[in-house]
Amino acid sequence: MEARFNLFESPTAAKVAKRIYSVAGVLEQSTVPKALQEILALRASQINGCAFCVDMHTKDATAAGESQQRLHLVAVWREATVFTEAERAALALTEEGTRLADAFEGVSDETWSAVRKHFTDDEVGALICMIALINAANRMNVIVQNPAGAYEPGTAAALIS
Repeated sequence: MEARFNLFESPTAAKVAKRIYSVAGVLEQSTVPKALQEILALRASQINGCAFCVDMHTKDATAAGESQQRLHLVAVWREATVFTEAERAALALTEEGTRLADAFEGVSDETWSAVRKHFTDDEVGALICMIALINAANRMNVIVQNPAGAYEPGTAAALIS
């Protein structure tokens, strides 16, 4: 399977994609743990059906020290006992922020309150930006049908330069 379009062969799309990866690099420097960042990106990617990003974030999460058990349970995190209260709040925010069209109120007051309880102002800002960014990346990859399976952990960072 091949992607229907290579974004990096379009001068304009390549510039945008590189900037998205650069922004991701900034967000990686936040105090939100890298493994949690990858779990959140994985969950949004699962919801959006982005095979390329599911592949990428599963592998990058593993490289960041995440366990296979937790990765297997991300899709059913509400019923899983392996996630902390803070992680559950961030996962709820990710789901609600990803499914905006499905929810009348967007992010619920209950979810927002839980996120505010567990994360600093800077971390909340980083979470919001992470959710917006992964949703943008998912849409780009789904539109071009970027295939999954060939991603090597850490190679996304090379796209920043």
